[in-house]
Amino acid sequence: MLQYKSNKSTSYEHVKQSDTAAILYSSGTTGRIKGVELTHRNFVAITNAGNQSRFVKDENDDDDIHRISLFPLPLFHVFGFFALIRSFALGDTLVLMERFDFEHMLKAVERFKVTYMPVSPPLVVAMAKSEVVMRYDLSSLRLIGCGGAPLGKEVAERFKARFPDVEIVQGYGMTETGGAVTGMKSPDECDRYGSAGRLSCNIEAKIVDPKTGEALSPMQQGELWLRGPMIMKESQITVDTIKKNLTGYVRNKEATVATLDTEGWLKTGDLCYFDSDGFLYIVDRLKELIKYKAYQVPPAELERYLQSIPEVADAAVIPRSYELKTKFWRASAFSFKANSYIFPFNPLKIKAYSQGNGSKLLFLDRTIL
Repeated sequence: MLQYKSNKSTSYEHVKQSDTAAILYSSGTTGRIKGVELTHRNFVAITNAGNQSRFVKDENDDDDIHRISLFPLPLFHVFGFFALIRSFALGDTLVLMERFDFEHMLKAVERFKVTYMPVSPPLVVAMAKSEVVMRYDLSSLRLIGCGGAPLGKEVAERFKARFPDVEIVQGYGMTETGGAVTGMKSPDECDRYGSAGRLSCNIEAKIVDPKTGEALSPMQQGELWLRGPMIMKESQITVDTIKKNLTGYVRNKEATVATLDTEGWLKTGDLCYFDSDGFLYIVDRLKELIKYKAYQVPPAELERYLQSIPEVADAAVIPRSYELKTKFWRASAFSFKANSYIFPFNPLKIKAYSQGNGSKLLFLDRTIL
């Protein structure tokens, strides 16, 4: 195709970096879904960041193994879309699935000698705990890219115990950033369990007090704000551009104004903090915090504890409301064997206010794993 020559004169439409290249839709976890405009400039910045942030297991090792990537992710989702662009840019061999099936995924890894997979935390949990995994030869696997939600330390350690030669690279990104804006570049960084890694190039970040708007110091929790060329179309927002609807979300000026400030900062809505070494830690979505008495309980904290239990395949925590207008938490845990396990509550691992007087644990049978 690159060598094709035509005698006909061809005219090409001039494409600017500011032109829209794709419209992806946010997941709508805390509201209605929104169309996110991503430009060619965004893609250039994303591709450059992906190349600069490549994972290197050993800098002294000259053995450059050709990467074979399996994508169990939906490609319309920003995680799958970003991973696809990155794999094209790096020249990977791609293995795609028509639809997701856990055992079919394992078969594909064995058949095609897959070396890399981008996955979500529930898949890491399944691979760490399911006995089905042991039926297949996954020795070719070298790297797992995990994103979409925080991954607990206990689950990561269990995965490493089963797959000692496979590194878990965690990262953080949004539809509005076109993909990952943090990541891990070495095995030492992968040992920072619970972290989403360090900032990629082409991005600025700060932790902000949601009430005052003041920037916070390391180890202080607040809302994560991001700025840079990877942020969705026209992150430099002005009154004129808002009126013309040239910024941010498609035909949604109200959401655009609420998310982007006049200095180009994107308000992520995520409760996070940086440690003193620059590693980002995701606590939870600000809107998903459960208010119990004078405390704010992150559902993800309780979910990670439930997932650390060997007999629990996956878990979800949601609030319950009572007549007193006080929210308690309710957990749903998928067990490998129905009615065969008693929940081992450990007060040393869960803060007192997270226990909740009205807490309830609901077990559901999940025998497919």
